[in-house]
Parts: sequence; structure tokens; C-alpha cells
Amino acid sequence: MRVHFFGATRTTTGSAYLLETNGRQLLLECGLFQGRRGESIERNRNFPFDPTKVDAVILSHAHIDHCGNLPNLCRQGFEGNIYCTFATRDLASIMLEDSAQIQRDDAAFLSKKRAKRGLPPIEPLYSSTDAEKAVRQFVTFNYDRPFPASDGLTVTFRDAGHILGSAQVVLDVHENGRKFRYLFSGDVGRGADDILRNPQPVEAVDYLQVESTYGNRAHAPKVDANNDVGRLVRETLDRKGKVIIPSFSVGRTQQIVYTLHQLTLAGQLPRVPIFVDSPLSVNATEIYRLHPECFNETIYNFLREKENPFGMENLTYIRELAHSMKLNNLADPAIIISASGMAEAGRIRHHLANHIGDPANLILFIGYCAEHTLGAQILSGANPVNIFGEPHQVRAKIASLDSFSGHADKNELRHYVWNIQGDIKKIAVIHGEENQALAFGETLRGLYPKADVIVPEYQQTWDL
Repeated sequence: MRVHFFGATRTTTGSAYLLETNGRQLLLECGLFQGRRGESIERNRNFPFDPTKVDAVILSHAHIDHCGNLPNLCRQGFEGNIYCTFATRDLASIMLEDSAQIQRDDAAFLSKKRAKRGLPPIEPLYSSTDAEKAVRQFVTFNYDRPFPASDGLTVTFRDAGHILGSAQVVLDVHENGRKFRYLFSGDVGRGADDILRNPQPVEAVDYLQVESTYGNRAHAPKVDANNDVGRLVRETLDRKGKVIIPSFSVGRTQQIVYTLHQLTLAGQLPRVPIFVDSPLSVNATEIYRLHPECFNETIYNFLREKENPFGMENLTYIRELAHSMKLNNLADPAIIISASGMAEAGRIRHHLANHIGDPANLILFIGYCAEHTLGAQILSGANPVNIFGEPHQVRAKIASLDSFSGHADKNELRHYVWNIQGDIKKIAVIHGEENQALAFGETLRGLYPKADVIVPEYQQTWDL
């Protein structure tokens, strides 16, 4: 068996790993590469392998850096099955549709600039039709249900606890008279999540491919998260301000809604109007309600015995743009949750433009903001910041809580690997910026002194 590392190597974007075994090719993940515009266009349009030769795709979860280039793969000739969990399929269907609209808008923006220089227009990476056709190739299995994916290759999904439907991928390989187990971690959750179950331990592992997003960083304790949210929100409401929360549509939005719900039920927050203003967030929340099989016991029982954990009388979900625009005229205190989490796109930019200049307001970040994004600029203390090309003075209170992260930190990752059973012979550390991946590689060498630990570079191959 040979593994080709074609993405998320010493970075956290564009996950793609091609496995060759028994004369077959299996692709783990097919994510969008997101970086400098020129490099991103080149990497996303041109695969370093022939899509027509790939027999099947295994998808761990529905985040765009893991599934976002599937429509392009199918458009270029891949006709096989795309295996994933039920919840991943449902989330990916809306994520890919949203991504197609972003591709279209980006292409239109670039084409307009090119036209001024007499250059031909740019075609979108893929269309909504391409996204819909790719979803037709999805084949779904629940956790702990082994299925044959290729000759001599059986796949089992184990819960990864990262987002709804996220999975570790267990590959049981029968090759040249020998059998071995290869574990791809996918993205690993922190455990003790408000909504999801803990990552499941996997047994009898021979080879491990593990993420390292926060391989050298510790998060704030999760037990403090709800108290911090309650305190920050109460302080803002007491001074008659508004709380603006940039939030990722899948995962973080549902978690912050659930947190606000619990704080309200406990009497720690007044019943002020709460708005989730993002069509994608609204759709994703509806999918969460459809998949209680992914919930931990606490929220499962809350859903069955009490009420919808993602809905309350003072909570309004907004799809229509006209209703979103009316939020600009709110006079009284309110909480507005809107995408995107890094404030790079979507309706959140309008809310920031309207509210970042008022010292009574709070801008509360609950997720990771990549370098150079608007969110990162605000968090770094830049003042003024440009929104829609116009400078805006930052007078609102700015706060950030990393305890809501969906990724395990260095201690939680170490705990995750330590719980894996088996005689692990080789480990590949992926999906982390170079400093994080290298640091976690050193951690693993200490844990498994007899194992061969590598931190692969782009297009490196690994023979088992």
C-alpha cells in the first residue's frame, strides 16, 4: 500500500490523500485549498492525479476543506462512490451548494477586474449543478457498520466528535497475503462536547494518519465557556448594547445557540431577541435536528423529553435578505449570530459595519480566524478596519473564546492517540500548520519511541 499526501500537509487546508492498494486507487477527502488566490486557483483546478483512475472516495466530514473540491473531481471524470455517514451527506449537500455560489461570485468579481485590463473572464471552479451531481454519487453508512470499499479493503466509520457526522476512517486492508489496519483520524473533536459524543477509541491499529491542527496549543478549559459567554453577554445587555457573534454555519452556530438556550433556561440571561442571520446556518441547524443519532446522551434526552435544543420563543432564524436588513434598525438590545466565522464573507460584514463603531456593543468571536482575514484584523487590534472597502472605527468591545473550538488541542490530541490500541508501527502527522505538525510529531515520538513518525510534505509518498 502506498499513500500520496496531496493536501493538508504542513497546513490545514485542501485535505486529499490518495491510497494505492491491490491495484486500486482510493481517495481520502477532496477538500478545497484556501490560500493565496493564484496558488488556490491552480491547486483546486488541477489535480496531481487522474480523477478517472480513482475507484472510490472516503469522506470523513462535511467541512469545505475536506469535501469542497468533490464537484470538480466528478466534473473531471470521477464516477465512483463517495462514502460517508448519513449526517455528512446531508451537511455536504448544503455546504457544496453554498460553495458553488461562492465560486460563482468570486469568478464574477475577478472577471470584472480582468475586463478592465482587457483580459478574458474567469470560469467558476464548479457550478451548483456540478455540486448537485456530485451529491448523487454519495453512498452512506452509519457508524460501526463495516462495508467493502474496494478489493481487499473494508471501511468502518467511528465517531470523531468534531462536527455532526464526522468520522474517523478505519481501513482494514488485505494485501499480498497479509492483513493490517490503517486509521485516518479525520478531524478530532475535543470530547465532553455540549452536543456531540466523544471520539471513539479504535483498537488493533497498525498505521496511523492523524491531524495536528492544535498540536502545540492548549485551549481554555471548556467548563469556563458557558460562564464566560453569560458574563460577556450580560455586561453588554446591561449597557443596552448589542452582541454580534461571527460564527461558522456548521458546528459553532449550533453550539452557541444551545449555550444561549441553556443560560436563558437557567435564568442567567434575560429573554432578549436572538437572531441567527445566515441561510446556510439555518439549513445546517435543521439538519442537526434530523440526526439525533450523533448527539450525546444529555442533549439527546433534552430533545426527546423537553424541547428543541436549537429553538426558543425569543430565537428567530432568518433566511431572507429583506428580513436581515431590518436588523439594522433594531433599537433595543439583541444578540445577532451570523456567518462567516472569520468575517470574510456573508451577512456578518454588514452587521459589523453597522455595529463595530458603538462602544456599547460586543463583537464576540467563538472560532479560529486565519491570518489576514477581517476577523484576525479585528482581533489583532487593528483600527480602523476596512469593511466593503470603507474604513470603520473599532469602538465596540472585542472578545474571543477559543473554548468553543471543535478541534482537540495538544493535550486532547495526545489523549486521543494514547487511547488508540494496537502495535502502531508508523504515524503520519497531517492537517496542521508546520509548527503545530512538527511539534505534535515530536510529542508522538515520545509516546511511541519504536514507531516511525513522519510529518509529510506536499506530494510526498509513504510506502507501508
